[in-house]
Amino acid sequence: MAMSRAQVEFFFNEGYVIVPDVFAPADLEPLRQEIAARIDRKVRSLADEGKLTNLHAEEPFERRLTRIYRDNPANGEAVMRDLEGSGGGGHTGVEMFNMIAHPKMLSAVESLVGPEIVASSVYRIRPKIPGIGRGIVPWHQDSGYFAPLCDQHLVLTCWVPLVDATVENGCMQILPRTHRQGVVRHHTGGNAHFLVIKDNDLPDSPQKAITAECPRGGVVFMTNMTPHCSTPNNTDVIRWSVDLRYQSADVPNNVGVWPEPQVEATPEVQMACYPPEADFIVQSRRSPERVANYDTYVARRMRFDAVENKPWPRRGWQPATAGA
Repeated sequence: MAMSRAQVEFFFNEGYVIVPDVFAPADLEPLRQEIAARIDRKVRSLADEGKLTNLHAEEPFERRLTRIYRDNPANGEAVMRDLEGSGGGGHTGVEMFNMIAHPKMLSAVESLVGPEIVASSVYRIRPKIPGIGRGIVPWHQDSGYFAPLCDQHLVLTCWVPLVDATVENGCMQILPRTHRQGVVRHHTGGNAHFLVIKDNDLPDSPQKAITAECPRGGVVFMTNMTPHCSTPNNTDVIRWSVDLRYQSADVPNNVGVWPEPQVEATPEVQMACYPPEADFIVQSRRSPERVANYDTYVARRMRFDAVENKPWPRRGWQPATAGA
């Protein structure tokens, strides 16, 4: 659904907007079931290898992986690696693609970036498991991870909870009205190897952060310059979410580029906000024939994943040492 004028104005003034009803909860069920099925396949594979005996098959989507972790953290990590891949966006199921290209999502996105929409493979599946420290993400801006050539452009983050996101299960904190101050200093070596903005480098006091609670069916939209973090999950259920990214087709991208796996990245590959991963067109009125289907999406992801010397963005961030 398209955003209202008030929601659009709020987004550009505040750096974020929470829209509570982009989807009906039932719209998210195919992706939840697809993720659950992948978890089930990996759990059964581990059982076949003799690595676990209790499959916890009776547990719901929100709890099963928690039980696997509690029995044996190594098995929990094995399931996570299978689902997330090397960077968090390893899953390429058809329902993942359908979520990225969902008409309701694209209608909302169009309100912010216009009708010519490029989606990025920089999407992530986020299972925040109770008691697992790597689910706590420190303060950062998404542009801290992106190439500097996109600092002046909007790369839209759409954070989609697959369960109700609450203070108790670790929803995001957002620092509003700070998105026009550019990319601030980040450091490497934050929790779970994330980038981190130290408190004294934040563009405003963290005491002014808002709590971004969001119901299942809602979406938190943020700019790539908006500082945000997430907090511990103090419940007994997993706070499942996915974050998707979109931009106008006028923003630098690698649409149409097919890199060779063992060849140094070309300038065309590097002319993207996040060069290691594939961009693809999800909506175009100018050139509808260029809109990617599921097969193209998978083929592009596989081609970029196969590149050995990935062109990581270089921003020169330094380690988070005590004196930095």
